Amino acid sequence: MSPDFDIERIDEVIHGRIRLGIMAYLAGAGAADFGELKTRLSATDGNLSVHLRKLDEAGYVEILKAFAGRRPLTTVAITDSGRTAFAAYLEALRSLLPPT
Repeated sequence: MSPDFDIERIDEVIHGRIRLGIMAYLAGAGAADFGELKTRLSATDGNLSVHLRKLDEAGYVEILKAFAGRRPLTTVAITDSGRTAFAAYLEALRSLLPPT
């Protein structure tokens, strides 16, 4: 077993299918609207909202609400803290795997 093997390093805020998907998508895109995330992640409105709220409370994403004409538009952007946490999450996962 690797001396770096430490399951406690896994960020439980990120470690979940929908939250991980949100973070991975935003790490590449930077920002996305709610509908785009919902489609990409095959999530329901309620499920996506709950997971976005958890990421927002952790400071990993910023949720911006506006209007496009008369229609509400919710945009989600990854924060600097979110990028740092996501990179640390990926490194923690790597540490759990045997060297290649």
